[in-house]
Amino acid sequence: MQLDKIKSYPISGKDCLPIIEGGKGVGITTGVTAGHFAKAGAVGTFSGVNADYIDENGKYIPLTYKTNTRKLKHEELIADSIKGGISQAKIAHDISGGNGAIHMNVLWEMGGAEEILHGILDGAKGLINGVTCGAGMPYKLSDIAEKYNVYYYPIVSSMRAFRALWKRNYHKAKGLLGGVVYECPWRAGGHNGLSNAEDPTIFQDPYPRVAEIRTFMNSVGLNDVPIVMAGGVWNLEDYEHWLDNPEIGPIVFQFGTRPIVTKEYPVPESWKQKLMTLKEGDVYLNRFSPTGFYSSAIENDFIRELKGREIRQVDYRAKADEEFSADIPFGSRGRKVYIRPADKTKVDEWNAQGHVEGMKTPDETLMFVDKSKAAQIVTDQIDCMGCLSQCRFSNWSENEDLKYTTGKKADPRSFCIQKTLQSVRKGVDMENQLMFSGHAAYKFASDPLYKNGNIPTIQQLVDKIMEGK
Repeated sequence: MQLDKIKSYPISGKDCLPIIEGGKGVGITTGVTAGHFAKAGAVGTFSGVNADYIDENGKYIPLTYKTNTRKLKHEELIADSIKGGISQAKIAHDISGGNGAIHMNVLWEMGGAEEILHGILDGAKGLINGVTCGAGMPYKLSDIAEKYNVYYYPIVSSMRAFRALWKRNYHKAKGLLGGVVYECPWRAGGHNGLSNAEDPTIFQDPYPRVAEIRTFMNSVGLNDVPIVMAGGVWNLEDYEHWLDNPEIGPIVFQFGTRPIVTKEYPVPESWKQKLMTLKEGDVYLNRFSPTGFYSSAIENDFIRELKGREIRQVDYRAKADEEFSADIPFGSRGRKVYIRPADKTKVDEWNAQGHVEGMKTPDETLMFVDKSKAAQIVTDQIDCMGCLSQCRFSNWSENEDLKYTTGKKADPRSFCIQKTLQSVRKGVDMENQLMFSGHAAYKFASDPLYKNGNIPTIQQLVDKIMEGK
């Protein structure tokens, strides 16, 4: 491709390479990774989602809960996340040497998102150039950005979503809108923005969707504001026809999965090796997350076990009727519940396989697992620390007016996302943890940069991306 097409662009008030590090939470994108991306002249992004607290001596101070209720643990987690985010911003700034830009990424649906944003931005004034935010509709993001004079970058998956944000609030803070991140919901790793009207099995080309966003942006005077293409981005050669294209306008690119396999990334070696051996189709778009959003993760034993839970469920009733007439024992007391006679054979087969524990779901179904898995699910639900604004796995809600509950039964078909994300980054039983990944990860296996197991530095990766490769 013509390398002169790959141009630097003003991002968050600084002249940067058109490369943004995608934010990944719970200790994956850190001040170290963000600092090295910025040092290379690009945009580094540390995660404000439960960021690790590094003290003034450079020592990691893990959070040890001192309370025993969800509400109080939730408050402890928020306070620690603020301290952690401030410490990561300082690390990023120091490593960058004043080059590039430093962004912070947060999920709008994480627990205490607004409080954490205010706390970190207040405590790290002058160190953070921009805030990226998705996983929900962050209407208040522009207000927060204005208060601290930082640029803001909403993550959307359609023109309609950005139009709603613009008309609701963002038009009042036009000058600080640093860019609009289009994240392809069929290709991005982690949580995705698929709507109920979109089929997760039918991929839609991002070009017309991004062009539609640009048309709307131009109609409201945002001609010079860049769109950030995210989700499935591997190299810039694939996007040559997007560059210098009036239908697309100013465009920069976010890389989420590819940077994980670099020397600076704080993930276990086994995770990096796993990524380099994936085949196309090994990343699974699913709806198991306790957030309720779709998400994409490597299909390992963890995902296969969740698939099994989804299969091993039947409708039930507390009282018999004409349709639900076959009785089965439920619970420690063996009380009778009633299922369809046609489902009795399925339940008997599952029981024979060891899945003898029925667990009620919010949808009036019984889901069957073995005794040890049932005990683990209950323990994880009890240990909930309120890391999300609301959680279908534990039925936690941070809304005081709702008495800190979603009002629904806890859903045993989901999982504690905080527990598994903390475990996977520590290398604990990797095959049985959630491993978020973008769908382009299979390209590691054939990309010359990673030949013979080579793991580049972030600087080497940035250099290669700037060659279009």
